[in-house]
Amino acid sequence: MGPVNWLAVLVAVFGALAVSAAWYGPMFGRARLEVVGPGGLGIRRSPARTTAITAALLFVSAAMMGHMFARVGTETLAVKWWLYFMMSGGLAVAFVIPSLWISYTHQRISTRLALIDGGFWLVAYLAMGLVFFLL
Repeated sequence: MGPVNWLAVLVAVFGALAVSAAWYGPMFGRARLEVVGPGGLGIRRSPARTTAITAALLFVSAAMMGHMFARVGTETLAVKWWLYFMMSGGLAVAFVIPSLWISYTHQRISTRLALIDGGFWLVAYLAMGLVFFLL
């Protein structure tokens, strides 16, 4: 196992936060607000607190991703560069999105919101994979 690239871990967190700002801002912010309504989910917290919680939890995901890539090794990843995207996207598609949708099903949250949020996690994890690929 090689060393974890901690710089890439931190940059990956900021990359995923940038995706979050775009995704829940100009891209799907209005559509999400239509589903949850004013005073709905996430509106009760201050934006600073929400960002801090999001960053902390994204750090956990990015750190685990960094360990995963370190375990594979730089030699393998240099030859098989697509593993960055296959592994990061695979985490989102195989674990994060299904668990999110199972939770949403039990809470009877709309399919539209599940698709918006699932799409965010896929794009955010692929963005983190891109950061690790570039760094």
